Amino acid sequence: VARLAALCRTLRQWEAEGEEAGWAQAREEAEVVRLELQEVVRPLREPGYRETLRRKTERARKRRLRLQRRKQEAKAAKEEEAARAAEREAKIDQWRAKCIQEVEEKNREQELKAAADSVLSEVRKKQADTKRMVDILHALEKLRKLRKEAAARKGVCPPPSADEAFETQVESLKTLLKKRTELYEAEERALRVMLEGEQEEERRREMEKKQKKEREKLLQQKLEIASKLFGDPAEFPPAHLLQPFREYYLQAEHSVAALIQIRHEWDQYLVPADHPEGSCIPPGWVLPSLPTNDTWATAVR
Repeated sequence: VARLAALCRTLRQWEAEGEEAGWAQAREEAEVVRLELQEVVRPLREPGYRETLRRKTERARKRRLRLQRRKQEAKAAKEEEAARAAEREAKIDQWRAKCIQEVEEKNREQELKAAADSVLSEVRKKQADTKRMVDILHALEKLRKLRKEAAARKGVCPPPSADEAFETQVESLKTLLKKRTELYEAEERALRVMLEGEQEEERRREMEKKQKKEREKLLQQKLEIASKLFGDPAEFPPAHLLQPFREYYLQAEHSVAALIQIRHEWDQYLVPADHPEGSCIPPGWVLPSLPTNDTWATAVR
């Protein structure tokens, strides 16, 4: 069209100047351009061409949108897989750290128990040695008594100073062995108290671990219930469309006045369990039922 317009201007110029040769040449070129333009426009005048062109354009647009959607889905799937991989790695690291901590605690407990058992066995060995020395001392007393009786039958009597020296030495040894026995018994009692304390501490740690697991389980259940009722908090930025509704349903957690008002409204409907026109308030959250069809599932998502 631009070429044809330029040739028309050239024809008017040649016509104004009276140049027949130039005008004829420009006219031939204009006729060729006009025929080319008619050839280009001809399909547009055929019946159904616009509909065919519209369908081609629509197919191209849908194909382009489909490719974009696949690209976005692939990107989202890749990001989701990366997030799941990161979550798995974090859980594995947490589990590994927990295992290492448990092994270290068990090793420390075994070392303490082994050390306590070693000390206790040493104390028991000392007690056995002391008891054996006491038995030897009693045997010496009995042996001296028998030898003294045998010497008396032969008419040989030791001087009283020898008996006194023997008795003094025996009493000194008995006193020493008694002190050692009491000392070893005190050590044994202290070690037993320490072992009992370690066992009590171990039982307390086990109880704390069990209670911690129970608290974590209850917290996870609470979070799951809250997520089913109000949605995932991570999916609700401050400017989210559903944020006002979330704030409305959770206002009792942040305001005592709102809690009292909600409780007052609930108390208006309190009825006995066997009332024919009503039922008692459930003790916990009433969880929604699962979607019954795919359409409702997409609406929930």
